[in-house]
Amino acid sequence: MDTIFALATAQGRAGVAVVRISGPYAVRAVTRIAGDVPHGRGVRMLRDADGVLLDEALILHFPDGHSFTGETVVELHLHGSPAIVAAVLRVLGGLDGLRQAEPGEFTRRAMDNGRLDLAEVEGLADLIDAETEGQRRQALRVFSGALGDLAARWRENLIRAAALLEATIDFADEEVPTDVTPEVRALLAEVSVEMEREAAGVRIAERVRDGFEVAIIGAPNAGKSTLLNRLAGRDVAITSEVAGTTRDVIEVRMDLGGLPVTLLDTAGLRDTGDVVEGLGVARAKARAETADLRIHLLGPDETGPVSPGPDDIIVHGKGDLGSWDGLSVSGKTGAGVDALISEISLRLQDRVGSIGVAMRERHRTAMLQALTHIGATQDGLDHPDGMTDLIAEDLRAAIRAVDSIVGRVDVEQVLDEIFSSFCIGK
Repeated sequence: MDTIFALATAQGRAGVAVVRISGPYAVRAVTRIAGDVPHGRGVRMLRDADGVLLDEALILHFPDGHSFTGETVVELHLHGSPAIVAAVLRVLGGLDGLRQAEPGEFTRRAMDNGRLDLAEVEGLADLIDAETEGQRRQALRVFSGALGDLAARWRENLIRAAALLEATIDFADEEVPTDVTPEVRALLAEVSVEMEREAAGVRIAERVRDGFEVAIIGAPNAGKSTLLNRLAGRDVAITSEVAGTTRDVIEVRMDLGGLPVTLLDTAGLRDTGDVVEGLGVARAKARAETADLRIHLLGPDETGPVSPGPDDIIVHGKGDLGSWDGLSVSGKTGAGVDALISEISLRLQDRVGSIGVAMRERHRTAMLQALTHIGATQDGLDHPDGMTDLIAEDLRAAIRAVDSIVGRVDVEQVLDEIFSSFCIGK
């Protein structure tokens, strides 16, 4: 296998920059520029082929089987000057047997060498991209192997059920001492309940990863843009006494209670003869329908242009002009805004409570496939008709679907897409 190298930290000026080298020639390559490689860690002077000093670096040596990739890895902790990094990378690129790593190649090698399973790889990608506390916690659960552990338990139970069924096939001409059907049913039921719960939570887990959308809707001049500016803490939307000022959907991304939330300021909902405003109203309705949560902002003595849904939040705007029953806010003074933020966070946190450890559509698809085969197995147990071998094949198909979650089989088509999302040094 080739020895690869790359900058493992972000591009640009920094206090420290880390260059990672992984593969069979890692020690030999670093010896060429450092004189020797310490056992564990040590500080060395790095020089090019002409003896010109490149930098004084901390060198970390991870022997085979004890590194992130599972291979021999040497890391060069350099001073974070772009010029130093460029010079070291240029010298490494000129050494025989070394080449620049491709995107995600370090992580790909970690999976190929059994250091990570596919679900952990996806968790690592999400952990790197995490911007909020909720995203960090969710990604860390998957990266730490929680989904792999769950899939392993499902696999163990399904293999046990398959073994019991196949025993009745192998010994069809002999007396089988016990009826295996009750134990098989119990194993399948346990897996089905857990798998259905995990599959149901994937949609919300995706929203934690990608962000919830919260739409502010209401009639023109209800104070939507002013409220958005107050929530964002800056002027992101134009406010005016003229009705219909907002023509397009304005988006502001925020961190609410550790959850990523995109607030949407939409055009005022009303019938209009203005073609441009009409397009804005149509967009507002479309985005509001697909949003995860809607805030109906009502003006004084208004009932709202659209009927709220059971999970929508009803808010009286322009609270500085009067008082109303229920939640009221003033985008102008900020009164009631903290209470509104708390209510939004509470609603979204309630949804997050249904999340398990599966967090991608690929996981959900694999679980639904497994559930389909488990259901077929259960139906076959109800009407065996001497077709135990076909029932067992459905169970084997369920096992293959579970294996695909952690990358044991049938995942080649998704590997390139997953690893291409990583930075070069990962």
